[in-house]
Amino acid sequence: MKKVLSFIFIFILFMVRANAVELDVSSKNAILYNMDTEEVLYEKDADEKVSIASLTKIMTALVSIENIEDLDAQVVLTADDFDGLVEANVVTAGFTKGEVVTYRDLLYGLLLPSGADAAKALARNVAGSEENFIKMMNEKVKEMNLENTNFSTVIGLDDDNNYSTAREVALIFKEALKNEDFKTIITTKEYTSSDGKVKFHSTIQSNAKKFEIDVSYILGGKTGTTTDAGLCLATIAKENDVNYMLVTLGALYDKKAPHNIEDAQTIYDYFIENYGNHMIVDKETPFTEINVKYGSEKTLKLYPTKNITKYLENDYDKNDIKYVYNGREEITAFTKKGEKLGTLEIYYQDDLIDKENIVLTESLQFSIFEFAKENIVIILSIITVVVIIVVFIFKRKKSK
Repeated sequence: MKKVLSFIFIFILFMVRANAVELDVSSKNAILYNMDTEEVLYEKDADEKVSIASLTKIMTALVSIENIEDLDAQVVLTADDFDGLVEANVVTAGFTKGEVVTYRDLLYGLLLPSGADAAKALARNVAGSEENFIKMMNEKVKEMNLENTNFSTVIGLDDDNNYSTAREVALIFKEALKNEDFKTIITTKEYTSSDGKVKFHSTIQSNAKKFEIDVSYILGGKTGTTTDAGLCLATIAKENDVNYMLVTLGALYDKKAPHNIEDAQTIYDYFIENYGNHMIVDKETPFTEINVKYGSEKTLKLYPTKNITKYLENDYDKNDIKYVYNGREEITAFTKKGEKLGTLEIYYQDDLIDKENIVLTESLQFSIFEFAKENIVIILSIITVVVIIVVFIFKRKKSK
């Protein structure tokens, strides 16, 4: 039940309305996600059910990793792992029949060169057959509460029953990224199999370099291509301390240029150039000050309890940040350290972004001078009474 609620919560986060930005991309579907703030930054028909080509292999990898106890355990490739691949004209990792490899080798072969042979070998060894493995993939779909996703292949071949949406592919990708082995694999530039026979390269950076597309901020990801799906891409990137995740589907498919990578560059570059993390609340900057009675200092500055950073346009208006303090406007030097003074609400463009308790964080110094000045009448009255009493006593003793 907790897992289901977790996935529902993540799904709601992905449903946050993205900024109304229109970008010139050929991809029919896209979604850009700020991994740090749990926020959708950009989307284009992100809920349309479409073919997703080899992005299917993200789920293949996720189910495999979750059901393999030892990634370095060895398996033997059989003829079944290559059955029908030539006829389907799909990409293979380069493994051969009878080769002894590890599960880790297969996962690298699955995700870097998008090897169909690796996909079939993983399915057979994890579930006994490709059919059983597909059932496991769809069980994972139900567990994640994905309503617009279904799998009928571990490879990602065009099939009416193998589909998803940009938003739900992003959810699957995000779930897979929680696993460190998966993240290590997709961010690896090259890998040599444990038997030294096969070497894999990241197709994203190699294609980008070939066509002189600067996407050096892309850390890694997964490509996908079929006639129906077009060019697809799922990537993670980091620039200016902001972590992004982008899924694009249905980019124009031709051999002249990798339009999926071009689209990734267009989307990433726009947000990198126009947005960033900005500290909108500085805990070293006071938001108000209150009076202190009987203190050596007449006023006390109050500060937020923490720094707050928000992903905003680079030319955001600082006047949109508002502080609302509800609490004591005056204290005395006798107020104890740690005592609650009130609450602070912080708003950005009328949206509440933080609420915190404000407490006295220091011991106040008592001033006898300030106390005397504040209570001069009372002090003089007391002195007068004391003098009168002393004089009275003195006269009485004298008369005796």
